[in-house]
Amino acid sequence: MNLRIISGSVGGRIIAAPDGNRTHPMGERIRNALFNIIGDEIKGARVLDAFAGTGSLGIEAISRGAKHAIFLEKDGRAYETIVANITSLDIKDKTKSIKVPVASWITTYDDELFDIIFADPPYGDTQFSTVTKLMGLLKPGALMVLSQPGRDECPTRPGVVVVDNRSYGDATLVFFRLEGA
Repeated sequence: MNLRIISGSVGGRIIAAPDGNRTHPMGERIRNALFNIIGDEIKGARVLDAFAGTGSLGIEAISRGAKHAIFLEKDGRAYETIVANITSLDIKDKTKSIKVPVASWITTYDDELFDIIFADPPYGDTQFSTVTKLMGLLKPGALMVLSQPGRDECPTRPGVVVVDNRSYGDATLVFFRLEGA
């Protein structure tokens, strides 16, 4: 399966996705809607692409002007695909890829906070406790987007509010913002 980066410096380029059902890449229509919603917030942003799969969200962010993206993926084949996609697009200098379960990485991360976090956990395992912990890595005023199946319940954390919620067929995007700034 191949995916197209929609817009920006590598817009129109094709990236690979692992064979089979190891990942559930966000469709182009939903990705386009997502990036239209977040608009100019992406320019100059530090981005975390958690449960990265193909890396399409972080790559789209870099293509649209994000300063740096970190990709977290525990599946070996998906991780190799992310590294290959980043290499083929010549954006390695703006990215860091880590083969690790997101929950494990959170416990050891102590670097700069993020402007935007994309959380797209496996649809069969939404890992709300991990997603809630990710919210703690947002800068004040920063945004986290959770992709989940249907209209499932949402994780909550004090100081983090849901600012938008959009459904696209069997997928829902929930937009959270850390209060402050």
